[in-house]
Amino acid sequence: MSAPVDSEGRRSRSSAVPVLQLDSGPESFRVWVGGLWRNRNLLYALAQQDFRSRYKRAAFGVLWSIALPLFQSAVMVFIFSRVGRFGSGLGYSYAAFVLAGMVPWLYLSTSIASSTTSIVDASGLTDKVFFPRAVLPLVAPAANLVMLAISTLILLVALPIVGEPLTARFLLIVPAVVLLCTFTAAVGLALSALYVYFRDVKFMVQAVLLVWLYVTPVVYPPSALKSAGPWLDFNPLTGIVGLFQRAAVDAPVPSTRSLVVSVVATALLAVVAVVAHRRHDRLFVDLL
Repeated sequence: MSAPVDSEGRRSRSSAVPVLQLDSGPESFRVWVGGLWRNRNLLYALAQQDFRSRYKRAAFGVLWSIALPLFQSAVMVFIFSRVGRFGSGLGYSYAAFVLAGMVPWLYLSTSIASSTTSIVDASGLTDKVFFPRAVLPLVAPAANLVMLAISTLILLVALPIVGEPLTARFLLIVPAVVLLCTFTAAVGLALSALYVYFRDVKFMVQAVLLVWLYVTPVVYPPSALKSAGPWLDFNPLTGIVGLFQRAAVDAPVPSTRSLVVSVVATALLAVVAVVAHRRHDRLFVDLL
């Protein structure tokens, strides 16, 4: 349909140029989601830029995304198989178990650390162009999908090497990845909004991540903690990590309670994050 014309036969510029109307009220959920969808190309461009800049001028480039999970997993296996004796009597490869646990942990920890400060760090961009600020916390999880894919491929290749057969059980990696990415995005969105108001959040996240690794059964099965093991089910990462480990080795299936906690925590964080960004998106730029 052609643009309307005025009394002198000229096309109305207002109909050809999109108009952004800002008011004091929050956007509806439909409008907010529509804004994110319209800016999907911006998300892709920022994620691509983030991934490229991460390995820019690095001699080994993307190979670091392969070396880092392998190196960290090897260190964990060496230390905890000797200090904690977690690798004895399991009935499956302890090295594969740890590597499967490190895959989701590395994705989550690197993504959350970047997402938390993303809105503040991009203040130079948000001052000049208006777009949903929720795009920024999603950049790191999107860029790290490459690392997640490479790490999962490494896990797939490593299983036969350490003597673990590939079975249909490995298909559990699909729901595990979906749940991991959704949870990571929800946490990043919520923390990024909070960090605009409280700059202490950055340091609190760093401290929590240090502790979170050791209260998540990445390098040990929950049964190793005996009576304290069931309490790990209330950690939302337990069910997610358990799915990765179950997909890789013949580890016990994650408990129903741990999976329910993971799903419910993801849903609640997503709701909180959406509400926070819908209500405060237009105020963020004034606080940067």
